[in-house]
Amino acid sequence: MLNPWRLRMLALLDSLGTVRAVAETLHLSPSTVSQQLAVLETETRSTLLERSGRRVRLTRTGIALARRGREILDRMAEAEAELRALNDEPIGTVRLGVFQSAIHPLAVPAAARLTGSHPHLHVELVEAEPHESGPALRTGELDVVVTTTDFVEFPWSPDLEIVPLGVDPVVLVLPARHSLARRRVVDLAACAGELWACDRPGSYMDELTRRLCRESGFEPQVACRFGNYLLTLQHVEAGRSVALLPALAVTAGHGVVTRELTTPVQRNVAIVRRRGTALRAAVDAVVEALLDHPDIPALAAPGPHR
Repeated sequence: MLNPWRLRMLALLDSLGTVRAVAETLHLSPSTVSQQLAVLETETRSTLLERSGRRVRLTRTGIALARRGREILDRMAEAEAELRALNDEPIGTVRLGVFQSAIHPLAVPAAARLTGSHPHLHVELVEAEPHESGPALRTGELDVVVTTTDFVEFPWSPDLEIVPLGVDPVVLVLPARHSLARRRVVDLAACAGELWACDRPGSYMDELTRRLCRESGFEPQVACRFGNYLLTLQHVEAGRSVALLPALAVTAGHGVVTRELTTPVQRNVAIVRRRGTALRAAVDAVVEALLDHPDIPALAAPGPHR
């Protein structure tokens, strides 16, 4: 009989490519993952892996079982949810991936409301930036995500359903006493000589900052890189840099000012889920809670992509 736990390991290996990546995802040691995959080979009486030095890859049989395994795991999760459902009430655990600036204004209140309205539904919040959340949604590590659909490096395939949530303007963040703070709107070219606080290489905001600066005729001189907006705001507040940030990320209590750009830039924020997810009722409830949010000044109604 096939073991669902080992099937999930095989499916993750097909998606992630290495035993180490599977181990990190499941919080196990690589040796444990290798041992369990070897047991799966014994159980199925099939050669599922080809070993080349310290690396492994799936055989044709392994690929076929991994992909069929995903279908089996989805059907099992769906059956469990149906068996445990109480009068069609959403039930189970939904892993919700959210970029950091939307966690407290959007995701935390939604999870709190769901605790009261659906006591058998558990929402696990996971910080996931746009360059992380799409791949995690596709591999099944996340069930639904709040992200930006403007991150063109990730292909939004037809198997993913996009629900528009709002529009978040990108603003220039300056120290409170910066000379450009006297302007209501700033041409980014005026910042050519500034030091910049940027996000991690390859992230959505890092790519956007570099692109906008280059379009304004200069390459940003990076003073620091933080994956945490609080650290970025503190660095700008100290007068050490300037930054481009989504308006949602600029929280109160910092000695900074925000200014619009002469050419307005915005990111389109959306909820994305897999079509045909096994936790349909639970995911639907999470999506509805996210859409039914109180007024968030930095998040305007959905608009067209720019």
